[in-house]
Amino acid sequence: MGIGMGDGGDGDGNGGMGTELRVLTRDEWSKWYATLIRAFSGVPESAEELELYNALTEVDRSLGVWEGDECVGTAGAFGFRMTVPGGAEVPAAGVTMVSVTGTHRRRGVLTSMMRRQLDDVRSWGEPLAVLTASEPAIYGRFGYGAATFQVNAEIDTDRVRLSVPDGTDDVRLRYAEPADVLDACEAVYARLVPGRPGMLARRPGWERVGLLDPESKREGASPLQCVVARRDGEVTGYARFRVRPGWAPEGPSGTVVLEDLAGLDPATDAALWRFLFGVDLTTTLAVRGRPVDEAWQHQVSDIRRCRPGLRDGLYVRLVDVGDALAARTYQAPVDVVFEVEDAFCPWNAGRWRLTGDAKGASCERTTDAADLALSVRELGAAYLGGVSLASLGAAGRVREVRHGALAEASVGFGSDVAPWLPHGF
Repeated sequence: MGIGMGDGGDGDGNGGMGTELRVLTRDEWSKWYATLIRAFSGVPESAEELELYNALTEVDRSLGVWEGDECVGTAGAFGFRMTVPGGAEVPAAGVTMVSVTGTHRRRGVLTSMMRRQLDDVRSWGEPLAVLTASEPAIYGRFGYGAATFQVNAEIDTDRVRLSVPDGTDDVRLRYAEPADVLDACEAVYARLVPGRPGMLARRPGWERVGLLDPESKREGASPLQCVVARRDGEVTGYARFRVRPGWAPEGPSGTVVLEDLAGLDPATDAALWRFLFGVDLTTTLAVRGRPVDEAWQHQVSDIRRCRPGLRDGLYVRLVDVGDALAARTYQAPVDVVFEVEDAFCPWNAGRWRLTGDAKGASCERTTDAADLALSVRELGAAYLGGVSLASLGAAGRVREVRHGALAEASVGFGSDVAPWLPHGF
């Protein structure tokens, strides 16, 4: 379930007159979750989805705003560990299931939940909060910055050809029932997590999300299918997808809908993409939420006929500036003093000296003169290395106090691998 629905404006910050903000209990979950579903248009979910999201909800990390026995606001936070530049897995609160009922907008309900939630995350010792936003305009005022982006595409597989690297023909693909090969696929995923910022280490139960297959979400496509890739007897990758049949006067015009793809090496990746390009009776490959630096974009014969589009992905909020910046490494040496603005979490405000390189970093309070001035939102956007501080500076969102400091810090904050969120939450 995604993020969504704000209170639409300022309020009293206490959830409104006659309301109570409190931690969720398990026996309140059904009413709480029904409030969330109604905020997201009220389309019912399948029994399979309800059972899974009930099991995944961490009630002691979830909040509800109540008016009597009516739930009017919801917010949750999963206890994730997220890869940051350098490969460390850092505790991150995965903010989720946020909603305010339409009858209680503009009463401070959202603000009260965001205030309590960030206070809680700080008390848990988690330096980061992350979310995906159904309405991105809402969350900037709470200090969240867009830190990852993703590619969507509609590839014309009738006209676009794929060139593949040496070794691709050594990869063997076989169909398998998705549930039967779940453990092998999860092992592939786990090996990839340290190598890309933004990826989430899989918590118990989350492997089931990739197998959710309610008929209501297929939009006329087949049940979930899976192919597994092997090299030298070892599982090295997989692709999960659906096929939506279609027929035009000139012949078949089906669509392959890619749900998930992972490979441990370039040849495996290429073999999986080549397979998807060649599924019988299809002329389109629909791709959603893929990394912006994925190799297929350089292997296709005509990128225009892939119709790629860019979309925001993960939003990052530094809950503890010092711990967060010290938790990652920097691809070039940095020694910079930030003047940080953070009205919503004032414990972050002030000057911080960051020193670090590819081996490690420290970030401490300082009274030294500032080199760069920015808000915590810009630090969140740049944190995973996918948004450059230099580009934020050009947008007027980072102010350079010491000449040359912006370029130095921007290089250090970068990442050779684009950050990517592999799935929503």
